Amino acid sequence: MKRSIIIAAALGFALAVFSCASQYEMLLASSDVDAKYQAAMEYFQNKKYQKAAQLFESLAVLTSGTARDDTVQYYWGLSNYRYKDYYTAESNFARFVENFPRSPFASDAQFYRLDCLYRATYRWELDQTPTKACMVAITQYMREYPDDLPHMQACQAMMHDLQDRLDRKDFEAGKQYYTMEDYPAARIKLRNVLKNNSENFYREDVLYYTAMSSYHYARLSVPAKMKERYLTFVDDYLNFIGEYPESHYRHELDGLYRKVQDYLKNN
Repeated sequence: MKRSIIIAAALGFALAVFSCASQYEMLLASSDVDAKYQAAMEYFQNKKYQKAAQLFESLAVLTSGTARDDTVQYYWGLSNYRYKDYYTAESNFARFVENFPRSPFASDAQFYRLDCLYRATYRWELDQTPTKACMVAITQYMREYPDDLPHMQACQAMMHDLQDRLDRKDFEAGKQYYTMEDYPAARIKLRNVLKNNSENFYREDVLYYTAMSSYHYARLSVPAKMKERYLTFVDDYLNFIGEYPESHYRHELDGLYRKVQDYLKNN
């Protein structure tokens, strides 16, 4: 008896699922714009974003050129975004912004596109081409919508993070020469980092490794070149403490500076 009840319940559940699936498939194939639109919105409100996206996609052809066109296109992209299909959502929003620049949804669509681009960027160790493309898009958005304060804060946070990746990559490229003990190349590379971007987030580290590179280069030089190269270290040291007198690197550099001063006095 108990087993029969369980089987009946399972069959009932299966039939209900099959019935829902059949209704959904019928909706997808339907050309009833109102029914399909209402169902798509209901799926979206109930957070069934994949099904909503499929319905909005099928609706896009039926509502093209009508009053619902921009709404359907926007919610198609937003459904993909909420479903975390950021690649498809970015394409949706890019097309939306191009086709409906004056739509009430234009600002949000542009922002969501930026967020999709941001999510497609890589860690600092990897190729930063997507990072640069995203930064260009964010800058353009901030110029077009300067009064969109909630999104503006998010844009500023994204820009800060993306700039940090670029700065970290440049800094680490110079530091790599230091790690390889190619000190003259390290100093040149590190100085170029700040020459290209004086406001690099890792400026303190860059200046520290610049000074350390000049110190080790002088230390390992032939005696005839030592004095000249130690004087270069002195310049780098004074430059560093002038900017970062309270740095945690200060103690180490002060010790090297005293050694160099002793050498210079005796030579």
